[in-house]
Amino acid sequence: MKKEIIVSKIANLPTRYGNFNIKAYKDGCQEHLAIMSKNFFELETPLVRVHSECLTGDTFGSLKCDCNNQLHLALELIAKDGGVVIYHRQEGRNIGLVNKVNAYCLQDEGYNTVEANEKLGFKADEREYSAVKFIIKDLGIKKLRIITNNPKKVSFLDELDVEVVERIPSITPKNVHNEKYLKVKKEQMGHLL
Repeated sequence: MKKEIIVSKIANLPTRYGNFNIKAYKDGCQEHLAIMSKNFFELETPLVRVHSECLTGDTFGSLKCDCNNQLHLALELIAKDGGVVIYHRQEGRNIGLVNKVNAYCLQDEGYNTVEANEKLGFKADEREYSAVKFIIKDLGIKKLRIITNNPKKVSFLDELDVEVVERIPSITPKNVHNEKYLKVKKEQMGHLL
């Protein structure tokens, strides 16, 4: 049985990057967001960032990953050039917060992010993008410039009836805490870093 996605109205969202519009989507127990520039619906080829939730990075500024930096880079670019951040609520590559913290414990013991997920019984990346597909269709996106380093996100968009005009790299500064993480993303997960 196909689950129904509940959609909110569009509301104003003032931020330190400027004024945006925000729209929420409820997919079962998960709630996702679209954070759009004010001119989003006027754009033929908007910038799009599909950002996977990272509570530890996005909210608490964890240095173990590059999520916070990527989110803020996307918001800066979209404030300047127009587009949307699709905030995809699939914590820890969709293993959930408790399992993510357990993976952190394994990383503290020397496992990398892929090994930690696998030791917990998960694939390296458990994310699925059906909600993103719905959001892209709901927003009427036909052509886009994607902000990502993840070739799987580009491939996913290629499968939709959406033209990916350009891939904008999301390269942010590394630090002593995320160096190994970024190396694993590049060498084991195929990210374009």
